[in-house]
Amino acid sequence: MLHLQLPTDPRWVDIAKMNLEDILTDHAYCEQKAATSCISLIVNFYDFKELRDVLVPVVAEEWGHFERVIDQIDKRGYTLGKPRKDEYVIKLAEFVKKGGNRPQQLSEYLLMNALIEARSCERFKLLSKDIQDEELKKFYYELMISEAGHYVNFIELARQIHDKDQVNERWKEWLLYEAQVLKQITIRGDRMH
Repeated sequence: MLHLQLPTDPRWVDIAKMNLEDILTDHAYCEQKAATSCISLIVNFYDFKELRDVLVPVVAEEWGHFERVIDQIDKRGYTLGKPRKDEYVIKLAEFVKKGGNRPQQLSEYLLMNALIEARSCERFKLLSKDIQDEELKKFYYELMISEAGHYVNFIELARQIHDKDQVNERWKEWLLYEAQVLKQITIRGDRMH
C-alpha cells in the first residue's frame, strides 16, 4: 500500500529499542511538526477549501498524538529533550519543485507530507511488532493505522487538486528520490526518520 522503494534497515528497530527515551522525544517533535506543517499548508493555501476540510481534523489528530507521546515520556520518567534537525525531512524539502501554478505547488507539499507519513507508518509498524513494552506495542500499532490514513489523505488531496496523471508520475519520482535519501542517511536509532 505504501509503495516505499526501500524498506527501513532492520537494524533501525533494534537500535531504536535501546534508545527509547530519544525515540520518544524525537517522535514527540515529529508529531508537533506534522501538526505545524498542516497548519502552514492551510494558511499558505487558504484558497483551497477542500484542503481545510481534510487537514483541520488532521491537525487535531497530530496534536493529539503529540500529547499522547508526551504522556508516554512522562509515564516512563523520561524528560522531553530538545528538538533536533530532521535530516530526512530537510533532504525531502530540497526535492520540492518551486514555481508552477498554485495547485501544482500545493501538490508538491502534499506529496512530501504523504511520503513522511508513509515512512512513519512503516516505522510504527516495525516498532509495534518488535518492541517488548506491551503498552508501546499497542500505541505504535494505533499510530501506524492513523499515519496510513494521513498518507492516503495527502495523496488523494494532491490528485484532487492537481492533474491526477501528473501527480501519479511525480509520486513515482518522490518515491525513487526518498529511497536515495535513505541510502545516504546514517542509521540513527534515536530518530524516527
